[in-house]
Amino acid sequence: MKHAYSLFLLSGWLLFSLTAHCQQGADQPVSGTFTHLPFAEFARQVEAQTPVHFYFDPKAVDSLFVTLQVQAQPVAVVLERALANTSFHYVVDDANRVIVTSGPVLSTTLPGNFFRAATAADALAEEETAATPAARSHLVSVSEARVYTIGASGSTGARATLAGRIRDHKSGEPVVGASIYSESTKIGASTDQFGAYSLTLPVGAHELKIRGVGIKNTRRQVVLRNDGKLDIEVEEDVVTLREVIVEAEKDKNVAGMQMGLEKLDIKTMKQVPTVFGETDILRVILTLPGVKSVGESSTGLNVRGGATDQNLILFNDATIYNPSHLFGFFSAFNPDVLQGVELYKSAIPAKYGGRLSSVLDITTREGNKKKFGGSGGIGPLTSRLTLEGPIIKDKSSFILSGRASYSDWLLKSLSDKNFSQSAASFYDVTGHLSHEFSEKNALYATGYFSTDRFRLASDTTYHYTNQAASIKWRHNFTNQLFSVLTGTYSSYNYDVTSSKNPVTASVLKYAINQSGLRADFSYYPNSRHSIDFGGSTLVYNISPGSYMPGNEASLVKPVLLGRERAVESALYASDKFDITPRFSVSVGLRYSFFQALGPRDVYEYAPGESRTEASITDTVHFANNKILAHYQGPEYRLSTRYSLTDNSSVKASYTRTRQYIHQLTNTASVSPTDVWKLSDASIRPQVGDQFSVGYYRNFKNNTIETSVETYYKTLHDFVDYKSGATLVLNPHIETDIINARGKAYGVEVFVKKLTGKLNGWVGYTYSRSLVQVNGATTADMINGGSYYPSNFDKPHDFTLVGNYRFSHRFSTSVNFTYSTGRPITLPISKYYLNNSLRVFYSDRNAYRVPDYLRLDLALNIEGGHKVKKLAHSSWTVGVYNLTGRRNPYSIYFKSVNGQIKGYQLSIFGNPIPTVTYNFKF
Repeated sequence: MKHAYSLFLLSGWLLFSLTAHCQQGADQPVSGTFTHLPFAEFARQVEAQTPVHFYFDPKAVDSLFVTLQVQAQPVAVVLERALANTSFHYVVDDANRVIVTSGPVLSTTLPGNFFRAATAADALAEEETAATPAARSHLVSVSEARVYTIGASGSTGARATLAGRIRDHKSGEPVVGASIYSESTKIGASTDQFGAYSLTLPVGAHELKIRGVGIKNTRRQVVLRNDGKLDIEVEEDVVTLREVIVEAEKDKNVAGMQMGLEKLDIKTMKQVPTVFGETDILRVILTLPGVKSVGESSTGLNVRGGATDQNLILFNDATIYNPSHLFGFFSAFNPDVLQGVELYKSAIPAKYGGRLSSVLDITTREGNKKKFGGSGGIGPLTSRLTLEGPIIKDKSSFILSGRASYSDWLLKSLSDKNFSQSAASFYDVTGHLSHEFSEKNALYATGYFSTDRFRLASDTTYHYTNQAASIKWRHNFTNQLFSVLTGTYSSYNYDVTSSKNPVTASVLKYAINQSGLRADFSYYPNSRHSIDFGGSTLVYNISPGSYMPGNEASLVKPVLLGRERAVESALYASDKFDITPRFSVSVGLRYSFFQALGPRDVYEYAPGESRTEASITDTVHFANNKILAHYQGPEYRLSTRYSLTDNSSVKASYTRTRQYIHQLTNTASVSPTDVWKLSDASIRPQVGDQFSVGYYRNFKNNTIETSVETYYKTLHDFVDYKSGATLVLNPHIETDIINARGKAYGVEVFVKKLTGKLNGWVGYTYSRSLVQVNGATTADMINGGSYYPSNFDKPHDFTLVGNYRFSHRFSTSVNFTYSTGRPITLPISKYYLNNSLRVFYSDRNAYRVPDYLRLDLALNIEGGHKVKKLAHSSWTVGVYNLTGRRNPYSIYFKSVNGQIKGYQLSIFGNPIPTVTYNFKF
């Protein structure tokens, strides 16, 4: 009893002493002189003099400085003076913890009636907090402060998989390309086109950091007990005047596996000046290294020495065959409906195939799932309007966009009759629907339609249309296995009509239709592996051409070419494997099949002779659905990455691709009357091999990205043409086509800064693109069988895109482009043969047109930034070709008084001012 009494006294004394000590520490005086001291350093010095410990958000107080002089003042008095006239408050709890916050004052104790005031609502909240394990397996996270418990307890494994989607808090749209990362485990993932992610983490507590372009950096506290889902809603980031470090995927340039990939969001693309003031994604793509065009107004892309038909252009996975409007002055895609663009120049993922050089993957927004809204713009030649909103709030949405031109007023105002008597117009419509049936199933549907009509100072009218549609079903089997089933339809057709003279009235038509089905699966077995696999099938139907009388009085002789049909299929699989934190490998295989089908007549030619109509030896008829030609082969994918440091890495890749469809054109630039031809018994598929090596380094906390990539590419069996080839309405087209081979090589230097007041990129490319036609006979040789420059061989290319933001409302953009002139074949002399005057031409592409140089400037003026305005607006004022340089579009020759004279045609020989008004509500 005596010992118990002594123990009781001792415990009481210790408790009293500890309490007194804590109270004494909180009241202990502070002395010192603090002059413009950052708050974090001020807190450290106070902690050194007293037992208190500070808790605060370093980012919140990074602009708070303390200036005061105190002598033996209590901590409370010092804090009151330090935080006077600021938005910050402090509280001190019983454990001498000083908590500094901005906003409402925190309370360290519960109110006296807290437990007596419980209501039915509190009971419901209590019930939700203590939900069943099944209910906890799928949560929606909107708060940084809350701890989210995922999955039922009792997991027998050391790891669990967390999956979900990241969405915009206001619109409900998915955030694509956002990174979610666990700092403690160094495990992270990026969201896909649906905003979905999957992370396999050790069971236990984690802090997940979420970062993305255009969203505020945020974090979530989770306790992972078993497999489960966590959907995360994030807020849009508002650009401020201070330099902001965009941390989303900030090290992808270095740490990512992919090389030769350029990703642009619509906000970045809208800053680049364009010819008529409207955002043009194809012209922005042309500012990237390794991407060129043959000249002014051409939207055909030549990527790393490839032809324009060697690019696969996808619009929500549907193929687009003609991506331009109005002679190439406008792209076919309305910028207001777009989400982003990805261009693959090398290391093309195994799920893509069918083209040799690149894949341009264009995706649209889903539409606002929270509220109705719209946007649009009015320019000198076009106007556009976009409407979007929820069908069922938070579950389904729509977006509908239209664009139309009214350029006739400009043409009629010109003094030249060749223009004033012309007419040109276009319109396009884009629609998208999305609906989530459940957390495992969602449906997406996209439709696109465009039409162009123009007449150039004659009675001949050109009319062409694009149609594309896709429907996707996304299904989640588990947190580690996802699938997307996609059906697509694409169509392109044109007609050329002449009706002024009834006797010669005619209609020329062409059409290509493509239907497809694709299944893609993604499997994430663990944090080091990501496996993709699937298959696809495409069905082609081509009407190569018809030439018919335009009316009953016409004497035009009808011509109708036989239809072409084919099926192209493929299976693929790829595995990305992180061998060590610094070394990763991606291996893939795509195996493609192609069958050309009847009904069709196939001509056989004498072996060892040049193919001409005279060398036809037989005609073989293939019945409906009979295979007249079959090709197949593997397409390899291999990529490696080794991180030298946290800020630098080297990468290498090898890619083999096959292409079974060819574009036939007799012009250097893309023309709406170009035709597509399927491989058959006479025209073999194209095969390409590309080797790439690159060095990547980031500077200034990953805000400046640099890269140097070099590549070497070989091309086999791509099409070239005999001199004087006839490509339209030619029933023996194979007699004018030659299977050629080529090589392309180059080096690309890229420096990019997308943050801060001053941002943009600089790119330089040195490259060569060479062709060799070495046929079996002299007639099938070009330039004696030696290599010669391709039509798009432009060795030097330099581009500067810069943006400077003066304030919230005013910014300016500049675009400077220089490139070597493209190759050309020139007439050199005249001679007589059999009393007939002939022209002697140089070797093919032995000369070049003058170099290309252009400077564009734009001023962007934003409206007021009031949150509750009915509509937000902006103006874009720009000048295209500021220097007025007459860049050559083409060089042509005429015989004048017996002399051959050359002429240069320039599309824009003067500065082109533009004004565009944009609005959003």
